[in-house]
Amino acid sequence: MDIERKLSHAEFLNREYNVTHLPYQHEMEFFQSVKQGDINKIRQLFKPLGCGEMGKLSDDSLRNLKYHLIITVAFITRYCIEGGMEMETAYNLSDVYIRSIDKCISEKEIHILHREIVEDFAQRMHIIHRTVLYPKQIVVCLDYIYDNLHTKITLERLAEIAGLSTSYLSKLFHKEVGVTVSQYITRKRIEAAENMLKYSDYSCIEISNYLCFSSESHFIQVFRKHTGFTPKCYRGKFFRKRYDDESKK
Repeated sequence: MDIERKLSHAEFLNREYNVTHLPYQHEMEFFQSVKQGDINKIRQLFKPLGCGEMGKLSDDSLRNLKYHLIITVAFITRYCIEGGMEMETAYNLSDVYIRSIDKCISEKEIHILHREIVEDFAQRMHIIHRTVLYPKQIVVCLDYIYDNLHTKITLERLAEIAGLSTSYLSKLFHKEVGVTVSQYITRKRIEAAENMLKYSDYSCIEISNYLCFSSESHFIQVFRKHTGFTPKCYRGKFFRKRYDDESKK
């Protein structure tokens, strides 16, 4: 088979030029650290892309780094799901970062993004492991809210899927989550809006409509209350700024 000849040739070249891959145990230890949200250990084990122990996936050096970073994101995503991160959150975060990888035009951008991805997933897992587990009825509501930020969410509907009365769910939710149902929904919509402003070209009114705010002016008012910025100022400060900020250091 052609693939067998190519494999033999690759093994020969690697032996000839003393090319090795990162030890499997080291890789697994690193991914486990991300899964556990162990920030200190991650920083000890972190190795930049492009080190001598990294396989060659492309003759083009930039494309080679992109391929390796995409593979890293895929592994981290699945480890974090196993560790308790919401599946949709993990996959959506993965998609956002892979699109960012695709847009990188220099090796420096890849290296900056690599560290950002690892830190982001690790910080999220650290928070997850510190979080108290919620009752099943609350988990069902949180999942429903996450999946339906773009539609009208009512207390009645949440009570229906949780199998509780509206009054009991309202009290239980506030006791377990620390905020009211409406406050939580608003907070999650603002978080979604922050990501859309940072990573997409959607206009303010498009984001407002998508996230079911009553009007653009109401969205701006609520966004400023939660973040301290208007949506326009927030986008100006954070939209694809990481590479520019790094280059000034």
